[in-house]
Amino acid sequence: MSAIAIAAYALIDIKPRPNGGSWYGYTLGTISVGLILWLTALGVRKRAMTPGRWSLKAWTSAHVYLGLSLIVLATLHTGFQFGWNVHTLAYALMMLVILSGLWGIFAYATIPAALSNNREEMTQPQMLEAVHAIDRQLHQAAQPISPDMAQFVQRSLEQDPFAGSILERLSGSYYGCQTSRAWHAVRRHTGALPDIGDDPLERVDALLGRKLAMLGRLRQHLRLRAMLEVWLYIHVPVTFALIAALTAHIISVFFFW
Repeated sequence: MSAIAIAAYALIDIKPRPNGGSWYGYTLGTISVGLILWLTALGVRKRAMTPGRWSLKAWTSAHVYLGLSLIVLATLHTGFQFGWNVHTLAYALMMLVILSGLWGIFAYATIPAALSNNREEMTQPQMLEAVHAIDRQLHQAAQPISPDMAQFVQRSLEQDPFAGSILERLSGSYYGCQTSRAWHAVRRHTGALPDIGDDPLERVDALLGRKLAMLGRLRQHLRLRAMLEVWLYIHVPVTFALIAALTAHIISVFFFW
């Protein structure tokens, strides 16, 4: 379909070149609108999983390839004429939807394997339970230590493992991590202690290190999950914005025709 559209654009002898106001432009515009409306139907289709030729897998595959064809069809429909108007806005929103969809394809092709490798056969609840188990040991181990050090440990115990902004979750860097602060504070003190091997701070140091490692795995899991899902928060809302801009585009074209 894209090849036919490109060949037709190259062969049609119209001066000036075909644009959105020519019969060629109206044809591609009509096809593009029909494709966009059909592509939005995937959200409805996903709720009715059936086997066969029109299975959800086949429908999704068609969604991807026909969505990519819009890059060619809609661009040729514009006749490469852009400006600060609702017509270009509709085109820009369409390209943003397509680009977010491309990210979704990449995410679903690569991130599930990384999720599986990071979990090492542990589920998210199991990772969280491992953190809680270390917390219980930390609570006991911190009883004999000084109040100053115990405050750092207490802040680590009180902090929600899921706390953090969306940027922290996507980057994997939690700047307000109380466990990291507690570990560094304890490390500074254990480094100044003689190597007697039975100091309570050394036990707390080891437990905080284990907790940091487990939190790192849990946060990496959350980061990968966020990367797998965040594109939908762009793809779906911008699709509705595209339909609104497309409606305005069509109405304005026929109103000033």
